[in-house]
Amino acid sequence: MSTDFQSARINLGARLRELRTEAGFDGKGIAAALGWQRSKVSRLENGKQTPSPADIAAWAQAAGREDLTGELKARLTGLETQYRSWRRQLAGGHRVRQELGVTESAATKTIRGLEVSRIPGVFQTPDYARHVFEANAAFRQIPRDIEDAVRARIQRQEDLYKPGRKFRFLVWEAALYVLTCPREVMIGQLERLVGLIGLDTVELGIVPFGTQLRRPPTHGFWIYDRRLVVVETINVELWLDDEDNIALYERAWSWTDEAAVYGQQARRLIGRARASLDLS
Repeated sequence: MSTDFQSARINLGARLRELRTEAGFDGKGIAAALGWQRSKVSRLENGKQTPSPADIAAWAQAAGREDLTGELKARLTGLETQYRSWRRQLAGGHRVRQELGVTESAATKTIRGLEVSRIPGVFQTPDYARHVFEANAAFRQIPRDIEDAVRARIQRQEDLYKPGRKFRFLVWEAALYVLTCPREVMIGQLERLVGLIGLDTVELGIVPFGTQLRRPPTHGFWIYDRRLVVVETINVELWLDDEDNIALYERAWSWTDEAAVYGQQARRLIGRARASLDLS
């Protein structure tokens, strides 16, 4: 989990501890007042557990500082705005998150992205996307609204054909070989990539095996204009909108772009991956 996230959670816990002590409670006392286990109080105060909005409201009431409920919830909202757990985002399935992606794309002129192990969602075929969503639903044990999610993802791709838009994506060559779907589906996906090269709105760079890098890519991310960076981890999705983080991810993208190949060279690398999947 992000160090920034953890630091913010520790600070929130310290604020809760401050209110407890000002109210004259020890840990055992406020646990009894709230009807909680003492261990929960300890985890919250030490930044080892994220409180729910109900936890925040109950704590403020027990400490006799209901007037501070708004402040505490604002701190919590700040955490959840930047660090959105997949468990909460996907509680009802994938469709809602995909529709949010449609909205963000519509408000953006230039999207820069880096993917190291899969094809970018905005370039995926319906069949490839379907396997991505099915695997994710099984892994996260969430509702399988697969077809709704696929439709939303394909709707997002309409922006690829709108004048004035730009999609600048870097794909690590390994992603062309990672099989999370049947071979025939991957063949169709690679052919789709080749067909996108040359579109006025698309710049697709492939980062080849064996190329020298100033810094190896560690994970994927998307940059929306210069206002937002979205980063996926296994348990949370980070939405970062501060200048320092945006500048950091822009540098990560630029350094990787230095090693990428485009146009005919990119076609050759995709073609090589396609040939490796020949079913004959």
